[in-house]
Amino acid sequence: MADEQRGKGFFSDLFAPVAGFGVTFSTMFRKVATEEYPEEKRPTQPRFHGRHQLNRHPDGLEKCVGCELCAWACPADAILVEGANNDDTGDGAGRFSPGERYGRVYQINYLRCIFCGLCIEACPTRALTMTNEYELADDNRADLIYTKDQLLAPLQPGMLQPPFPMVDGLEERDYYLGKVTEATDAQREVVAGRTRSDDDAEVTS
Repeated sequence: MADEQRGKGFFSDLFAPVAGFGVTFSTMFRKVATEEYPEEKRPTQPRFHGRHQLNRHPDGLEKCVGCELCAWACPADAILVEGANNDDTGDGAGRFSPGERYGRVYQINYLRCIFCGLCIEACPTRALTMTNEYELADDNRADLIYTKDQLLAPLQPGMLQPPFPMVDGLEERDYYLGKVTEATDAQREVVAGRTRSDDDAEVTS
């Protein structure tokens, strides 16, 4: 009986180190499940909460009216908004959005943002939405404070770069009812005239 126990103890001591590598050996030759990021980026879900975007109307005017509700709703105090009045003097070429006001300053601090989406729910004009972009790493803290020019949606075909007047005969509510599909010829003429004036000023100086 004693000899039998000594034999079991000998074999258990002999194979104990090998048994410890059992998990290692069993997984050593399996297919690696690692994704080759960033060469191969995994697509996100459609409702993924990524980087914010300030949207435009179909003619290019900004949807943001500078109400600051998104900043009030943010639990992390990551949003800074400063509204200003649109300039309707003369031909209305100082207008950036339909209505009375626009967001003159808009900043989001991604060092604080927790991507909760409360700012999106608070926005009354659907000016602020969240994209699927999630690559926000940087080695400089100042570069993670995004400004308005970084957050604004790019101009699509049929859009113009503000400022320029609203479509003739339409009110602010008409923009949100979808009655504007693209910039009109009158709006294009205002933008073209502003461009010519800027070019003449550069030549004069």
